[in-house]
Formats: sequence, C-alpha cells, structure tokens
Amino acid sequence: MRTYDFSPLYRATVGFDRMADLLDRVLTQDSAPSTYPPYNIEKIDENAYRISIAVAGFAETELAVEQREAELVIAARKEKDETQRTYLHRGIATRAFEKRFQLADHVRVTGAVHENGMLHIDLVREVPEALKPRRIEIATTGPKAIEAERAEA
Repeated sequence: MRTYDFSPLYRATVGFDRMADLLDRVLTQDSAPSTYPPYNIEKIDENAYRISIAVAGFAETELAVEQREAELVIAARKEKDETQRTYLHRGIATRAFEKRFQLADHVRVTGAVHENGMLHIDLVREVPEALKPRRIEIATTGPKAIEAERAEA
C-alpha cells in the first residue's frame, strides 16, 4: 500500500485541510469496500437525496443513524436470539454492520424511515444565503457616471 504525505499542502494552502484529510482518508481505505448491506443513493431533487439500505431482519430498535459533522453513520446490532433454530438454508444475512457516507458541505439528514425491510434516509443540501451566487451591478465609468456621483454628493 502506498502512502502519501500531505504536509507540504498544509504549508502552501490555507483552509484546504479538509480536502487533504479527505484525500488521505480515500487513499488509506481498504481497496475492496464492503458491499453488505446493499444500498441505493437517489437524487430526488436538485438539493434532495435519499439513501435506501436493505435491512431485512432488523427491527427499528436495532438500527442507529447518526450524523457526525460531515459523516453519516448507519449501524445495526442484532440482538441475541434466545430461540435455537435449525436452518436448512440461510440466505438472509442479519449480521451487524456499520456503513459510513461522507457528506458534502451543507448537507444534513432530515429524517429516516424503516419500512418493508428498507431503511430510507432523506438528506437535503441547504446552502446559506451568504454562499449563494449573487448578481453584482456593474457601474459605468466615464464622464456621465462621475457627474452623477458629484450630483448625489
């Protein structure tokens, strides 16, 4: 596994620490990401998203959804089943898992619903007014503009 040193980036840039940390995290992750449990990521609207995770066999009390800064963490812990069962075929996996998603700036979780063996997590991107594009009026320079400024003063 190859590792990269991002410390020179910290010396030459200001405010890009998060980007370097994200690159470092991506490069140090396992090469084969976990495929359990299966999930979908949908774009519902321009600023709305939904993550759907197949959680068959898990009750709502066994699932946890947390947003930690710019990371969404979904975890499931299966409670011990006291009844002894003998399976002839076991195709439904109910093993514990923890799934992590990196969220973009200004994305927050608005809700989660557990129905029909699926966990749906709704997300919305809310860009603050200060960061939205705004139109800047262009002032004309020339004799008429200077005369208008003098007349206003």
